[in-house]
Amino acid sequence: MGILDSIKEKAFGQFIDVIEWIDATRNTLVWKFPRGDNEIKNGAQLIVRESQAAVFLHEGELGDVFKPGRVELTTSNIPILTTLKSWRYAFNSPFKCDVYFINTRQFTDQKWGTANPIMLRDAEFGPLRLRAFGSYAFSVTDPGKFIVTMAGTNPVLVSEDVTGQLRNILVSRFADALGEAKIPALDLAAQYNEMGDFLRNILQKDFDEYGITLNKFLIENISLPPEVEQALDKRSQMGILGDMGKYTQFQAANALGDAAKNPGTAGNMMGMLAGVNLGGMVGGNLQTAFAQPVAPGSAPAPAPAPAPGGPPPLPGASWFAGINGKSEGPFDEAALAARIASGALTQDTLLWKQGMASWQKASNLAEISGLFAAVPPPLPPA
Repeated sequence: MGILDSIKEKAFGQFIDVIEWIDATRNTLVWKFPRGDNEIKNGAQLIVRESQAAVFLHEGELGDVFKPGRVELTTSNIPILTTLKSWRYAFNSPFKCDVYFINTRQFTDQKWGTANPIMLRDAEFGPLRLRAFGSYAFSVTDPGKFIVTMAGTNPVLVSEDVTGQLRNILVSRFADALGEAKIPALDLAAQYNEMGDFLRNILQKDFDEYGITLNKFLIENISLPPEVEQALDKRSQMGILGDMGKYTQFQAANALGDAAKNPGTAGNMMGMLAGVNLGGMVGGNLQTAFAQPVAPGSAPAPAPAPAPGGPPPLPGASWFAGINGKSEGPFDEAALAARIASGALTQDTLLWKQGMASWQKASNLAEISGLFAAVPPPLPPA
């Protein structure tokens, strides 16, 4: 009985009754059923689970492809394999062929990025070097083509074996599309979704050659070189600060508040405020130096007030006159009367002194109009 049991076990051991694959990994794309020298029994059960496909190859030639479900292998449901083996009639004996299971689920969060910067010409900044990265998702939708073009005779193929080739295609097409789009660098962030959808449609033609569908193509970031980003940061800071004079006053007020909380820093605060005051004086002088010249006949700008801490104006010398488009003075009333008598100053001459909001004609100033009454009218013509 022991010899007979051994013979029976050996006889039944060479036939395969159930063909299936239970995937315990997250990255396996192709798995070859380990048939070895065993033969597949006529009427064997093929179990293909969801997100799987089974491909039969006979002596290296592509045979039948099965979708998810349970199939009993007979000549009626393996027509291509039957043709390859030249079975004219129903076979009753075991047969040999290679069975590959393909993982057809969607492989997500696959990373792509530019190994080297992309050179392009920007309308605002000129030549630029840009880097980009993102993610994509793919799935095998044509198992037969995928086996022929990508898997070959490998018994196991994982996602890392194919993503390198896919990544090269993505980066190449992205660089070409980015150069042709001619989108300003500062506007690229607003075009991520549109560019991703546009590129996915273009890239699908390349993926079709491998039996793969590009389900998603996402652009996460397009970045400038660090030195360019630093320059843009400084430019943004200047835009946020706006009026430097108001910003300086704000900083000085904050410093005074801090000094009140910490009396030991009062000396440092005084030095800082002196620096702020000096900065204001320098700024005022520069503003005067770069002011536009006054056109003839127009009102001259008000004379700058004495700097804080400087000497006060001379007693009685408080008037400024706009003569020939220039600000002259200060004059006291005697000096104004002399210029009125000489004709250098008329009732239409603009006058200003500290405390006035704007320049006024001499005839409109009550304290000056009386000086014109003391001047005799011009002699009649001879």
